[in-house]
Amino acid sequence: MTKRSYADYDLSNEIKRAIAVLKYETPTEVQSEVIPLAMEKQDLVVKSQTGSGKTAAYSIPVCEMIEWEEKKPQALILTPTRELAAQVREDVTNIGRFKRIKAVAVYGKEPFTKQKVELEQKTHVVVGTPGRVLDHLERETLDIDQIKYLIIDEADEMLNRGFIEEVEAIINQLPLNRVTMVFSATLPKDVENLCHEYMKDPIHIEIESTGLTADTIEHFLIEVKEEEKISLLKDVTVVENPDSCLIFCRTKENVDTVYSELEKANYSCERLHGGLEQEDRFAVMEGFKIGNFRYLVATDVAARGIDIDNVTLVINYDVPMEKESYVHRTGRTGRAGNKGKAITFATPFEGKFVKAIENYIGFEIPTIEAPSHQEVVRQKAIFEEKLNSRRVVRNNKTARINQDIMKLHFSGGKKKKIRAVDFVGTIAKIPGVTVDDIGIITIHDQMSYVDILNGKGSLVLQSMENATVKGKKLKVSKAIK
Repeated sequence: MTKRSYADYDLSNEIKRAIAVLKYETPTEVQSEVIPLAMEKQDLVVKSQTGSGKTAAYSIPVCEMIEWEEKKPQALILTPTRELAAQVREDVTNIGRFKRIKAVAVYGKEPFTKQKVELEQKTHVVVGTPGRVLDHLERETLDIDQIKYLIIDEADEMLNRGFIEEVEAIINQLPLNRVTMVFSATLPKDVENLCHEYMKDPIHIEIESTGLTADTIEHFLIEVKEEEKISLLKDVTVVENPDSCLIFCRTKENVDTVYSELEKANYSCERLHGGLEQEDRFAVMEGFKIGNFRYLVATDVAARGIDIDNVTLVINYDVPMEKESYVHRTGRTGRAGNKGKAITFATPFEGKFVKAIENYIGFEIPTIEAPSHQEVVRQKAIFEEKLNSRRVVRNNKTARINQDIMKLHFSGGKKKKIRAVDFVGTIAKIPGVTVDDIGIITIHDQMSYVDILNGKGSLVLQSMENATVKGKKLKVSKAIK
């Protein structure tokens, strides 16, 4: 019998509390199958679509089984893209928030030394792309002696990107007495071989996707000539008037064109593609999550790294060349039980791509007419009113779990011989504060950060202004993110 409530699993109060705050109502199918077996430390090969809740399927048991006291990393999660690494780190941090689980993401195009400093701290979970993880291993800045859990996420995508050899090189350095879990949307031969070679009697779990796309998404197709796409895009957005909208293009050039056209028309929008600096890509993603703008124009690079509960409309400005991309793109809407809509613009020459997608997803995408001039005129005023108002994000998981947390900055660290226990000892003595109110503590050479949970931040901040830590007077302030 499949369990359909998180209460059925043997989870600690800290993890249950995080699940409740994150509004994970009932386990998805992949979670029901994976969590109990993962808690029994079984090797698993899981075939499951994106958007099926697989990150939580492995993060919940991993956060539960991690021993907080151990300073060295206990779990290594490999992902094919930097965006996904950042997303998974955030999910693990959220789920492990009240257990004070520290997760670090390591990937290329970011200073190596910054990651090295982070890894010198007590770290429970490392999430990373294979190249950068290997880099850390070679330079001995990542200690893997205590790794008990290895998770390979989106293994088929690792293969597509040519990372399998790097993944094998990493596996060959890991302790043998570990649990290994592989997650993949498809199981190509090379991924199967990888599993057989490096896993102990893995249990295979296949989540039968009732159709590959979520049944909370409505799909439509509009036929259009290439040169009329921009005006169609404007008409569709006026009539649909989405709260938030992802527009996917095939190339960077198309992203730039669409973005500048929308900007000229005063849309609140941003763009995302591989040509942007990594820092800018993360800033755009973060901005979209917290509601700084309503429209995001992107290449497929964004489809695998965005986990936002309330994208109401996905527009495929260009038909994706790869049928799998259609599932990844449209899977950005209709998440977390919300309704979503996906509209694809198809030119007369793209019929064969559309057919391939339809065969893959198992249904025909209904064709609809472009909005009529009258409809556009009728909706224009309401559209413009929304365009000028800020997008309200009601469902940003990270914001929800962080709303009662204040990060404090202290002007002292390792150089003053200060350790985490010194902060715990001092802060837990404040009347009305207990050890349970102290979150993740990060100690650098010259400064330290302490997360204060449960809305006790202001109280601690006030009390610490006059207190000493290990006999030393430290300046304390609210940390700037």
